[in-house]
Formats: sequence, structure tokens, C-alpha cells
Amino acid sequence: MRGPLLVVDAPSLLYRAFFALPSSIENNALLGCVNQVLWAIERHEPRAVVMCFGAEAAVYRKELLPAYHAGRPPMPDDLARQWADARAFFEAFGWLVIDHDALEADDLLGSLATIEAEAGGRVVLFTGDRDMFQCVGEHVVVLFPGGKDGPTVIDEAGVRERYGIEPSQVPDFIALRGDPSDGIPGGRGIGEKTAREILRVHGSLEEAITNAAKERPKVAMTLREQGAQLREFKHMATLVGVPLDRPADRPTAFGPAADAAEARGMGRLAGRLRELVSSS
Repeated sequence: MRGPLLVVDAPSLLYRAFFALPSSIENNALLGCVNQVLWAIERHEPRAVVMCFGAEAAVYRKELLPAYHAGRPPMPDDLARQWADARAFFEAFGWLVIDHDALEADDLLGSLATIEAEAGGRVVLFTGDRDMFQCVGEHVVVLFPGGKDGPTVIDEAGVRERYGIEPSQVPDFIALRGDPSDGIPGGRGIGEKTAREILRVHGSLEEAITNAAKERPKVAMTLREQGAQLREFKHMATLVGVPLDRPADRPTAFGPAADAAEARGMGRLAGRLRELVSSS
């Protein structure tokens, strides 16, 4: 069977690697990110790898909510240096690198998932962003980093197990509960448990607002008074489709990748990559 398309949230993995690995390791963010992607390649044998970048905060989301991403600290200088080198390094592996100056990497991941699934392919989205659970479906899974035995595959059952909702309800859930990491406040007095129960009963945010009178008084008041705002929060949490071409098959180029790793002081990684060349 043809392998899945592996689509990587590059900012998510770079940040995680930068803060997970000691600063004494040269190019720690690049090294950690690449090691995670290689781990995924060994286990999922993708037909191609796409590394996605984007704006730190989508323009339209900032316009809707100025506080969106406002609480995030500036990028550390050493991470910024590695970030600037990321495209050249990733392209040495034969991986496709795409960027967007007005939308976020999430939007690119979601767009590629839709394009690939509609073409009959399978998709593995490698990201630490739970917002991406909205993309999970019959042909799309999320590979979530940080598990005890390595990144965890989250499928439709996994989303239900974690949140008690369907993948398609994730934007509604975020709108109701809020998302502190993004600066989305959610509905007043509505936490995770209440948001889940609202969606279990009504199915969607819109139906909950329409039938607010059926809720207990405090929740009903929030749905009535914040209805327009909650719709905006859902709009912010919903991924934006980007017109992209379906990526062609692209095997990882272990030889050139080894040279690129060696040039950046990653001797151990270079040796591992050369072993992969000889075994392929």
C-alpha cells in the first residue's frame, strides 16, 4: 500500500525541540525536530514529507481578537538563528517546505489533509497543537509528540476518548471552552466539562445558541449575551482552506541530508543518515 503523506507542523516541533534539548547542543531545535520527523518516517513510511510554516498569528484572527497570541513571548535569539536556517536544512532532506505570510502553519496542515484525503490518500499530521484534532477522520490521523513511548497516533476514537466530542466539533468546543494558549477566552463560566455537555446535547455551537433557553440559567445567559462573540471564536478556531497542489511523491534524500547535518556540527545524525543510505 502506498504510504501516507506526512505533514509536519514545523514551528510546533522546532519550539518543542528547542526547549526540550540542552542549549549546549548546537542547533538543538533543528536536531530535535529532524530526529522526530525521522522517527515518524521509520514508522509510517510516508510517500512524501511536507514541512509547513506560517505567520505567528493569522492576520484575520488578530483583527477579530487583538489579544490572539498576544501573551506569547518573543522568539529566543538562538531559536531565531536556527529558524532562519530551517528551510535550507529541511530541503536538503528532499522534504517539501511551504510557508504562508498571512495564515498559520495549522491552516496549511489542514488544507493538505483535505487535498490528500479527497484524492484518496492517507495523511499523518505531525503536530503538538490540539486544534488540529478537527482534521482527524477516516483517512487522517494526528501524530501527537511527547508520549511515553514516542509520539501518539490520535484517530477519531482517540479524539472522542480525550475530549468526549467528535473531531468536527473541535472548533465549537474551543469557542465554548476557550484556549488560553491562543488567548481565546471562551464563554463566561463555561469550562471543558460544560462545553462537552453542551455539544453532547445540541451537537453544535449554533444549535446551542438557538436553543439557549433549554440550558440552565447561567449557561443560557452566556449563550445569549455572547452569541456573536462565540461565533467569532469558532471562526478563529476553524482552519482556513488554502489552494495548494497535491504534493508529488518525494523520498527522503539521506545522502544530501547527511552532508547538511555534518556541515551543521551534527556528526552523530550524519552517521545515522549515512547508515540509512547504505541500508536503502
